[in-house]
Amino acid sequence: MPITLISTSLLAFYLAWNLGANDVANSMGTSVGSQALSLRQAIIIAGILEFTGAVLFGQEVSQTLATKIANPVLFAATPEIYIIGMVTVLVTCGLWLQIATSGGLPVASSHAVVGAMAGFSWVAMGVDAINWISIGLVAIGWIVTPILSSAIAALFYGQIKHWILEQPNQLAQLQQWIPWLSVIVLGVFGVIVLPLLTQPLTNYLNSIGLNLPSYDLPLFVGAVAAIVLSVISWRQLQEVGNNAQKLNNEEIIFTPVEQLFARFQVLSACFVAFAHGSNDVGNAIAPLAAIVYINSTGTIPVSDITIPLWILILGGAGIVAGLAVWGQKVINTIGENIISLQPSGGFCAELATAITILLASRLGLPVSTSHALVGGVIGIGLVQNIKSIQFTTLQSIAVAWLMTFPVSAIFSVAIFTTTKILFL
Repeated sequence: MPITLISTSLLAFYLAWNLGANDVANSMGTSVGSQALSLRQAIIIAGILEFTGAVLFGQEVSQTLATKIANPVLFAATPEIYIIGMVTVLVTCGLWLQIATSGGLPVASSHAVVGAMAGFSWVAMGVDAINWISIGLVAIGWIVTPILSSAIAALFYGQIKHWILEQPNQLAQLQQWIPWLSVIVLGVFGVIVLPLLTQPLTNYLNSIGLNLPSYDLPLFVGAVAAIVLSVISWRQLQEVGNNAQKLNNEEIIFTPVEQLFARFQVLSACFVAFAHGSNDVGNAIAPLAAIVYINSTGTIPVSDITIPLWILILGGAGIVAGLAVWGQKVINTIGENIISLQPSGGFCAELATAITILLASRLGLPVSTSHALVGGVIGIGLVQNIKSIQFTTLQSIAVAWLMTFPVSAIFSVAIFTTTKILFL
């Protein structure tokens, strides 16, 4: 077949590029919008953390998309059809994400991938070729994601607003809350990520006779990190004043409390970038992983498959490149055009997003990061003042979300039919 590994790898990189330009804005949009980070700083930080999350945690979601959306058993006798279908997914999703990014609309790449897979499966093998149970579970995740993220963000921000921002002595209140904020921020990351990162060291220590429980080392690392973050935050709180703080070459008046929350927001943005890389890289590389599996084994992947490291690296690199070149438009939409954000609100929205997406990644569910972050921002707006939410922007985003699945399915049908005629 004239469809080579090089050409499919380039298509996967193209999809990852467009995914980075569109979806990675979700991880840094609120930080740029609240002036906690400049656009250049956001791109550098997001690039590092997105790549790391993709390589370390990209397996689960990639396996789900590669084996559980289309019914692979029906393609067992015709693996070449399945390969063409996966190439169709790469082209379809890359095109749709590029169109959406040019308009500054944060669409859901998971919608695009699932829609494209459903489209080619239907036209190739009929309605039975679609795994409707898996699609139903994924669709439930799309609905639950913004609701859950909005609720978590509203809960966090409501507490911060009541116990810190609305108190007469905000500095004194924040000083009491710093340890709790440190524990919450690092706990979100630690509970979900640290066990995996520290497992090799735990295994080594146990091999030399220490016999540590699997959770001891993550708890110790998390506790030390929380103490260090608290001490650093206390020192910074003593240093900040009520003067204007210059950020992004603009004079922005932040209270000392908001200045410190800007620093916490940078940390929460890092977690969102890591979470996004771990979840959404699967949207870009799952079709390529399936193609590589078929080429190497001659069979269709019908259960969990191991994603080669080079594919995870390819996806992570494409995401970073796309963010750096094309990411600014969607960053502006998320960060500035839904509500006006202060660092305290941006911090809560990002923390809620990280919790939602990291949990989904550990469960192997391809949820939408844009759903999670937009839901988090809405949660902040509901606590601040519902009139502060720019519903015109939300309507445009909602229309793009709703269009993504059917448009991707239609594109997929057309591209699959054309490709099949050309190559078979």
